[in-house]
Amino acid sequence: MTADVTGTDRIEHIKSGMKGAEYLCDDSIATALYLAGQLNKPILAEGPAGVGKTDLAKAYSRFTGMPLIRLQCYEGLDEAKALYEWNYKKQLLKIQADRDEGTSWEQLEDDLFSDEFLLPRPLLKAITNQDQSVLLVDEVDKADVEFEAFLLEVLSDFQVSIPELGTVKATHLPFVVLTSNRTRDLSEALRRRCLYLFIDFPDAARELEIIRLRVPGINEELARRVLAVVRYIRQMDLKKVPSISETLDWATALAMLGRDVVDENLISKTLSLLVKEQKDLEKVQANLKALARQAQD
Repeated sequence: MTADVTGTDRIEHIKSGMKGAEYLCDDSIATALYLAGQLNKPILAEGPAGVGKTDLAKAYSRFTGMPLIRLQCYEGLDEAKALYEWNYKKQLLKIQADRDEGTSWEQLEDDLFSDEFLLPRPLLKAITNQDQSVLLVDEVDKADVEFEAFLLEVLSDFQVSIPELGTVKATHLPFVVLTSNRTRDLSEALRRRCLYLFIDFPDAARELEIIRLRVPGINEELARRVLAVVRYIRQMDLKKVPSISETLDWATALAMLGRDVVDENLISKTLSLLVKEQKDLEKVQANLKALARQAQD
């Protein structure tokens, strides 16, 4: 008799599958992914910039084979850009062509406001997709409060009303991941709707494992030296500390250069891969000797 598959088994399967998609999950992340799928709840992933919140959705898409649909939020984002628009240029061409043929306005109006002239944006795409998709609502904290309220309504019912066509309901509920860098407080209503996940920079052991996974063939000693330098830089009072993706870029560059010794000269020449603000660069450049010592310890 085949043993029943437990929630623990499924969580371990998610951890294994996400690793195959080049994303290392700890137990809390894997559990959140499992429960979000079982409860049909969106995940709200918060944390510092560059810790892998966006990559979480991308990797889950690769792991499950579900298409990824991304809505990048920004100040001023409105329903038209997120939900749908009418293809006005195509409608004008249709009007011109039908006018030449003597088509009545009543006949023309029915044609103009049909699926043929509808431009679905990310939210409508996720709702109407014939297969389940992963909907990534990225940096939701950058959107206005009014848009957040609209988004909450869509995520609550997974249906939208298009005046000319009627109500459109989700064929398959999308797997939703919202990310936030906490540049502003999100509403309690949105938080209640979501399964909350805080993602921070990983500990040293896990970050070393990430470097090994994402930079195949890197020398073990070089990987450790890269990590030591990056974690030391993150302790400085910088406007923007190196993210995981920037750490991986630096590790890849050093591996490509074939350098095992991480000295002051090498750090100085490649520092722009890690530090992206001029004042931060000046501050880190002033500590090259200390960084080199970290790399050798």
